[in-house]
Amino acid sequence: MRRPGRRGGESRRAAAAVGRGCVVAIDLELADFHGNVIERSQRPVHYLHGGFGDLLPALERALEGKRVGARVVARLEPEEAFGDYDENLLRVEPRARFPAALAEGMRFEGIPGAEADGTIYTVTDIAAGKVVLDGNHPLAGIGLEFRCTVRAVRAARAEELARGAADEPDRLALRVG
Repeated sequence: MRRPGRRGGESRRAAAAVGRGCVVAIDLELADFHGNVIERSQRPVHYLHGGFGDLLPALERALEGKRVGARVVARLEPEEAFGDYDENLLRVEPRARFPAALAEGMRFEGIPGAEADGTIYTVTDIAAGKVVLDGNHPLAGIGLEFRCTVRAVRAARAEELARGAADEPDRLALRVG
């Protein structure tokens, strides 16, 4: 006999809420403040919630306490997302420092032939024997709107917590740096 107010198959327990130590699956759409869509997930992406570094802290705060089916829209200023654009991270280097197969959009950790500084540089221009590199995140300086729908929430397994990452094929890592 079914109890009133319950649909067949519904759990007697309340659905889990997004919180520290949960693996969360979300549909994600990323747009700028003008509404131009930058990226949209094709299927739910997963992350370990609770300050493990997979998600921007402001976006984690917006998702905290939400349940499956919840839709969240978070508008983040550049300093809450990927930082302000820093002109000091632009470099012009001699073309000879780079491999023969070089194209705009290629990325390098550090500058070839220089001391490693941990910065990821993107080649933005190649001309007149010079290479222009940009060490800013591609979305630095842009106000962003994250549109998320929570698709699943589950408790993380001990090994996921120890490693600080979800064991999912569509794991999300959306962070600064």
